[in-house]
Amino acid sequence: VQLQASGGGLVQAGGSLRLSCVASESTFIINAMGWYRQAADQTRELVATIATGGDGRIKYGDSVKGRFTISRDNAGNTVYLQMNSLKPEDTAVYYCFAQTHQTSWGQGTLVTVSS
Repeated sequence: VQLQASGGGLVQAGGSLRLSCVASESTFIINAMGWYRQAADQTRELVATIATGGDGRIKYGDSVKGRFTISRDNAGNTVYLQMNSLKPEDTAVYYCFAQTHQTSWGQGTLVTVSS
């Protein structure tokens, strides 16, 4: 699976950004997509995941609940992450992933939130 993420950038605290991730060239069914993030000198943490079929089950990391919203298109190969009320601690590289029989990762997009 090839993943192309976009939408990162610089925003002031309290602002919003929308990330997108498009999956292509998959010969396997994509079961779920989503985002992890990694801040400098920290481990990668879950942001949000969404099942691409069935009930579209969603899971959020505790630190983003109530502020971030993940969604998908009907084809199930594009996911979006709407990020509202951004905080400086949201600053990180955001990595898109797609789960088939294995996990594929995108190249990462940098989100910087200034105070």
